[in-house]
Amino acid sequence: MSAPDAVDLSDDRSFAAGFPHAFFTWLRAEAPLYWHAPSAVTPDGEGFWVLSRYADVDAVIMDPATFSSDKGGERSAGGTAIKDEPTAGKVLNHTDDPHHRRLRELVNKGFTVRAVAALEEELRTRTRRLLASIAPGEDMNFVTRIAREIPTQAICIVLGVPEEDRLELCDLVDAAIETPSQSVLAGEHLRRLRQYAQSRIDAKRAQPSDDIFSTIVHARFEADGSTLNDFELRSFFALLFPAGAETTTRAIAGGMLAFLEHPAQWQRLRAERGLLKTAIEEIVRWTTPSAYKRRTVTRDTDLHGQRLRTGDKVTFWEMSANRDERVFERPFEFDVARAPNRHLGFGAGVHFCLGAALARLELAIVFDELLASGLAFELTGAPTYMPNNRLVGLKSLPVKVLRSAD
Repeated sequence: MSAPDAVDLSDDRSFAAGFPHAFFTWLRAEAPLYWHAPSAVTPDGEGFWVLSRYADVDAVIMDPATFSSDKGGERSAGGTAIKDEPTAGKVLNHTDDPHHRRLRELVNKGFTVRAVAALEEELRTRTRRLLASIAPGEDMNFVTRIAREIPTQAICIVLGVPEEDRLELCDLVDAAIETPSQSVLAGEHLRRLRQYAQSRIDAKRAQPSDDIFSTIVHARFEADGSTLNDFELRSFFALLFPAGAETTTRAIAGGMLAFLEHPAQWQRLRAERGLLKTAIEEIVRWTTPSAYKRRTVTRDTDLHGQRLRTGDKVTFWEMSANRDERVFERPFEFDVARAPNRHLGFGAGVHFCLGAALARLELAIVFDELLASGLAFELTGAPTYMPNNRLVGLKSLPVKVLRSAD
C-alpha cells in the first residue's frame, strides 16, 4: 500500500473535509504505532504517538496504570490538540482512580437507568412536534433544523437549563468548538460557559429540583459524605454540554448522511423496524463523533517493537479502530443489521461514556420518529464539516424535504 500524504493530526484544519480515513487505513496497515512529529500548530510543540488498530486502542483504554488520563509524567509539556492543563487530575475525564472513582460515583447518582428512561416521553413528544412542523418542499440544514434540536433539549433537561437559555447556550458551545483551542476567544467562550454553570449550581443549591444535575449537586460520596465542590461541578457542566449534546448531534447528522448515501439501508430499516437497535449501534460506529483520546505513559513500555518512554503522549483513535479490517467485516460498508458490532464509539473501561444510555435513547427516538413520519430527504449540496479534530462531524447537511405521510 502506497503511503498517502502525511496528515497533521494536531491541526483542526486537517478535519475540515471529514475524518482522514485514507491516512488511517495506511496507518493500520503499515504503521500501527506511528510517531507524529510536532508541527507549527501542535500545542506545546511536542510530538506524540498515534495508535490506529482496534486491539491497541482497546489495550490502552483498559490499562490506565500504564496510560494515565491525568499524569504528565516527567515532562510538563502537553502535545496533540489536548494540552496538559492545570485541571488534569481534578476533572472527570482527566483523572485516574481513586479520584476518578469518587467523581464517577457522585455523577452516577444522577445518571441512573430510571432517570434516563424518564426522559423518553418528553423527548419523543418534542421530536414528533418538530417533525410535524416540517413541510414537503422545504430546504434546510438538517444539522441545525433537526439533528441539533433533540440532543440540545435532552442535555438541557439533564442540566436543568431553562427553556429561554437553551438556544444561546448551544450557540456558545458551537462557537467554542469552531474556535482554535489556543486562541483568546476560545478562553472567553469557556469562561462564559463556566460562569453560566455557576449560576445553575447556585440555583440548584438554593432550590433543589428533580433534574439530574440537581441530584448531582446534592449527591454525597458514600465513603466520606463529601459533595462535589463548585470547581468540580462547573467542570462537569462544561464537559457534559459539548460531550453530550454535540456528540449526539454529530451522530444523528452523520447517520442521516449515511442513509442518504446508502438508501437501500433506509428502505431495509423501514421494512424491518426491529433492526433499529442494531442500526443505532452502526450509526455510532460509523460516525464515532469523539474521534480520539490521549493518555500519558507512566512507565517505560514496549509496543510494536518500539520503546514508549515515561511522559510520552499517546493518542488512540476510536474512529480508526471502528474501521479496523481485523475486527469488522466490510468496515467501510454501512450495514444496519451489522452483528456483532463491538465498536468503541462510547469508549470502554473506567472512562466508558457516562451518557451512552442517553445517547442511545436520543438516537432511537429520532430515527424511530423519522421512520414513522414518512419524511424523505435528498441532498441539495455538499455537506460541510466542523473544523475540529476531537468532535468530528457535520456542520451542515443541506437537504430538501421531498414528501411526507408516505
